[in-house]
Amino acid sequence: MSIYSDKSIHLSFLRTVPPYSHQAQVWFEMMRRFRWGHIILVVSNDHEGRAAQKKLETLLEEKESKNKKRNFENNDQHSYDSRRGPKAEKVLQFEPGTTNMTSMLLEAKELEARVIILSANEDDAVTMFKTATVLNMTGPGYVWLVGEREISGRAMQHVPEGVIGLQLIDGKNESAHINDAVGIVAQSIHELFEKENITDPPKGCVGNTNIWKTGPLFKRVLLSTKYREGFTGQVEFNDEGDRKFSNYSIVNVQKGKLVQIGVYNGTNVLLNDKKIIWPGGELNTPKGFQMSTRLKIVSIYQEPFVYVKPTLPDGTCEDEITMSGDPIKKVICTGPNATVPGRPIVPQCCYGFCIDLLIKLASTPALNFTYEVHLVQDGKFGTQERVNNSNKKEWNGMMGELLSGLGDMIVAPLTINNERAHYIEFSKPYKYQGLTILVKKEIPRSTLDSFMQPFQSTLWLLVGLSVHVVAVMLYLLDRFSPFGRFKVNSEEEEEDALTLSSAMWFSWGVLLNSGIGEGAPRSFSARILGMVWAGFAMIIVASYTANLAAFLVLDRPEERITGINDPRLRNPSDKFIYATVKQSSVDIYFRRQVELSTMYRHMEKHNYENAADAIQAVRDGKLHAFIWDSAVLEFEASQKCDLITTGELFFRSGFGIGMRKDSPWKQAVSLAILSFHENGFMEDLDKTWVRYQECDSRSNAPATLTFENMAGVFMLVAGGIVAGIFLIFIEIAYKRHKDARRKQMQLAFAAVNVWRKNLQQYHPTDISGQLNLSDPSVSTVV
Repeated sequence: MSIYSDKSIHLSFLRTVPPYSHQAQVWFEMMRRFRWGHIILVVSNDHEGRAAQKKLETLLEEKESKNKKRNFENNDQHSYDSRRGPKAEKVLQFEPGTTNMTSMLLEAKELEARVIILSANEDDAVTMFKTATVLNMTGPGYVWLVGEREISGRAMQHVPEGVIGLQLIDGKNESAHINDAVGIVAQSIHELFEKENITDPPKGCVGNTNIWKTGPLFKRVLLSTKYREGFTGQVEFNDEGDRKFSNYSIVNVQKGKLVQIGVYNGTNVLLNDKKIIWPGGELNTPKGFQMSTRLKIVSIYQEPFVYVKPTLPDGTCEDEITMSGDPIKKVICTGPNATVPGRPIVPQCCYGFCIDLLIKLASTPALNFTYEVHLVQDGKFGTQERVNNSNKKEWNGMMGELLSGLGDMIVAPLTINNERAHYIEFSKPYKYQGLTILVKKEIPRSTLDSFMQPFQSTLWLLVGLSVHVVAVMLYLLDRFSPFGRFKVNSEEEEEDALTLSSAMWFSWGVLLNSGIGEGAPRSFSARILGMVWAGFAMIIVASYTANLAAFLVLDRPEERITGINDPRLRNPSDKFIYATVKQSSVDIYFRRQVELSTMYRHMEKHNYENAADAIQAVRDGKLHAFIWDSAVLEFEASQKCDLITTGELFFRSGFGIGMRKDSPWKQAVSLAILSFHENGFMEDLDKTWVRYQECDSRSNAPATLTFENMAGVFMLVAGGIVAGIFLIFIEIAYKRHKDARRKQMQLAFAAVNVWRKNLQQYHPTDISGQLNLSDPSVSTVV
């Protein structure tokens, strides 16, 4: 009876008949032999069902661990072959006595796996077989593996054709098991007599509190004894008291009868494939799966590869036109809304580079699948995380959803790297790219002294000083030269030499290229200096004009950092913050590079949840540099003119379609992508979605000067006007003061003339006709 396998109840119960859970070893070996990659495990929620499930899952995990170790030792991280054991795609559990199993089998029917393993009692097996027959799940392409209970008694009447079951060899031969039981007890007592002194056992169990002291020792000897000459084969127990090695007969249901097709000798399965008739009367071994043409596509919001917009009120997507005039292809996708706090799951419209690629792949004759798209729940690309601070690691993001079966294919800007390729299969790259650095473009602010930027302040001072020095020298040369004054003709008076104000006017006029109407030097020496000054002015003005154009018209902001080896990145500080996206391929790259460990520790504290938030942080000035995929950042820089990528590309890689290792689509998808590269489709996608050059095209043309650029010049003119007005008031005041003095002098001279005439009439004069100043009356008048 199977109940005695429950060691939590019967601690010291040993038997020569193995528990039904040991049949899992035979199922596992058969799956390996026929290379069935996925199975569906249907078990009852009782002791035998749970034990069978645990046994099979343990065997699958052990095989998977061995494969990983072997691949690691062979440096073969991309291969997938028969050495990689099968796995349970789905475990369906039901309560014993369930009468309606339709919904559970319909769920199994939606899966790709077609190998079904059943562990149930006779009554539940009858219900299962009846329901499976109605749902047409016992026909061609299916494989049913069952145990001994499922093909015995009343269940045998309902077992479909082609089911493969197990029967324990000599399982019903009671005499053989009794002989083996007596034999192993006898051998154990003999061994015990040779090693230990055996005490007398209690004479009875009922009402006796004494314990047989040799009893625990006798049990340990029984567990360790190997009875090799048993009627049912070698008898040996494990630590739990269950028989280790079991011999099974492998049978096939053919026309209502059990036909032996092989045996299991405790370690290997020996089969005669030619005798097997599979469900539906098939003679060829089924593949074990049916390739579903309805794929679950997982993606992620990442412009320009995947755009996300809300649907219209009627649940459809708005029609839009691309720059080339073609309509934008959109699909309905479900997933977290990135624009709403809390990220509720809502239907949305997805479009972009990857969506166009998906539509093209689905319509390719070699693939021809349908799909449903959903956005990754946690918004991450995928990396391994420790589970509850243990050593066990699990994948999150799109990688986790693909490996857990929530997605069949990843169509997104997923970077191909070794860590991911060890667990999933990548297609050929559909786009090659690398990593680059995004920074905010430094646009210089125009100030009032912008027109003075071509020259340093020292040069401006020297030019101003030169003007006045040359003016003084011109004045002195023309003043002391014998040829500095001349007559136009003999009748005219000789002109005065060059005055200082005229020399100053001449010096400024030559420098500013204004007309000189008067005050030019007359002497030969002064004119030589004037010509040299004119040459100097020509060079200064030409240099100023050229440099002004470079500053105000063709100005290009300098890049803040030179690339990945920039000292500000290699020697991080809190004054210069840079980051990437958490748990992304870029994060993995910096983590595994020893020489970049300092950068990784700095970035780890500042990394963002997604690229969109990081890009906005750069624009807002919260982040000085963002390291990410070049395709995304170059697109963002072309769309947002206040951003710019800097430095050369590093860590060159590519984007690929992600699939599970055992996916039947991997080869066809890679061939389709190669053909897209050849026929120019991928280049068309680049032109449509990625290669926007709006900002770059504008920056190549000369910039239009604005008032901000030339405000200083206008302010200079305004200052000249204000200075002129101020000076004219001074001139007017000075003129009035001078006129008043002149009038006073005129009045004084007039009065003197009047007095002079009066004096000449009434007072004597000297010989020369002048006033006699010695005369007391004359001196009194004066």
